[in-house]
Parts: sequence; structure tokens; C-alpha cells
Amino acid sequence: MKTRITVLAVVLAAIGMTSAANAQLPDPGMEIVPGRTALLITDPQNDFLSPEGVTWGVVGKSVTENNTVANIESLFKVAKANDIPVFISPHYYYPTDHGWQFEGALERLMHNIGMFDRKGTLTVEGFEGSGADWLERYKPYINDGKTIVTNPHKVYGPETNDLVLQLRKRGIDKVILGGMSANLCTESHMRELMEQGFEVAVVSDATAAAIVAEGDGYQSALVNFRFIANTVWTTEQAVQKINASINNPN
Repeated sequence: MKTRITVLAVVLAAIGMTSAANAQLPDPGMEIVPGRTALLITDPQNDFLSPEGVTWGVVGKSVTENNTVANIESLFKVAKANDIPVFISPHYYYPTDHGWQFEGALERLMHNIGMFDRKGTLTVEGFEGSGADWLERYKPYINDGKTIVTNPHKVYGPETNDLVLQLRKRGIDKVILGGMSANLCTESHMRELMEQGFEVAVVSDATAAAIVAEGDGYQSALVNFRFIANTVWTTEQAVQKINASINNPN
């Protein structure tokens, strides 16, 4: 009887070990292929990333802890140095957008605090230095005449702008993703790009999110990045992989 119990314990332990191993998520990875890979940054704008921005009170801690501002700049630098196309998916609200008859929780908050507000679709009056403008240190990379700035997304994902079209027209099917905000626009872009058949590598410390009473948006996003994206890198890993792909092409 004692022998049977011992054998049973060994079998159960083996089953448990196998189940635990099977429960680990695989990491499919993403190969960076020149000509087919782009860097995408969502919402690199003052209202998210500047201490003067309207959301700094709730995102500032996460941005600071992740070193998000410097990490996004590192991605810009390495992409430009290696001729990796750079795409920006910005977030703007025009006066007509404030005529919406219903909104989700964060939409309503953004409209109430004037986040990403611009004077109009065909004017840059008041844009320079506003919350909707690029963070100043990013302007040399974004305003170089080569970066593709898409139409603005209006809620969180790229379903409402021309990002997918712009990527497809340039033969891009692999995306390195960073930007703001982790559990909102960045995650929504990741989800839609995956649905559209792109490979996506999310750079986990090149993003950040709000921390509010209801929860930590960044921690929420990390779980979904790992579950959904092809892979998740740090900025250091992304920089190394981009440099290696150019210096040692297959």
C-alpha cells in the first residue's frame, strides 16, 4: 500500500510539472527584416509625456519609473541611424469632436480636460508647444521630412486612421511598437495590427500608463502585451536587435 501511494505521488508530481511547463507562454519572437520592419510610436505628445501635460498627475510616476521619455528617444535614434521607417500615430481632437453625443469613461475625461485639443483640422494655430504638440526633444526625429505621421486616431486604436494603409503601401509587415498610453492607445494598436496580420514586438519600457484608484494601467497592459504580441522587448533589447539586423543581415 505504501509503495502504491509513493508511485501515485510521483505520477501526480510528474503531471503537475508537465502542466506547469505547458502553462508557460511561448515567445514566438520577431525577426527584424530591413525593408519590412518599421518603428511605430503612438501619441508622443506633451499631454502624456511632459510634466506640463494635462495627464501628468496620473501618468507621471509610470513615465518616470520606466524612463519612458528617454527610451522612446533611443528608439527614434536607432531607427533613424539604421534607416528603419518611423511611423507616428497621433491623437488629436478638433472642435467638432466635442459634439459627440456619448463617450467611454476615458474619452469623456479627455474631452473634459481638453486633452490633445487643436483649433481645427486645417490650421496649426496654437499648436506649437500645446498639449497636442510633440515633445520638444522628439521634433528633430518626427519633423525630418521622412517620418510618416498618420491621420489621428480618435479613440484608441488605428481603426479610425490610415496607419494600416500606410504600412501596407510601404511593404511593412513587422512593427516595433512603443508610445503612449500602454493600456489604451498602445495596446489597442497592438491588438489591431495583430488582427490585421502584422507581426508586433512591443517595447515594454518605451511606454507607460495612468495609475488611478481603479488600477495601474501599465501593469494591466504588460499582461496583455505578453499574451497577444509576437514578443515583448526592453528598449535595450530592441536597440541591440535593430543594430544586429542591419550589421548582420541574413
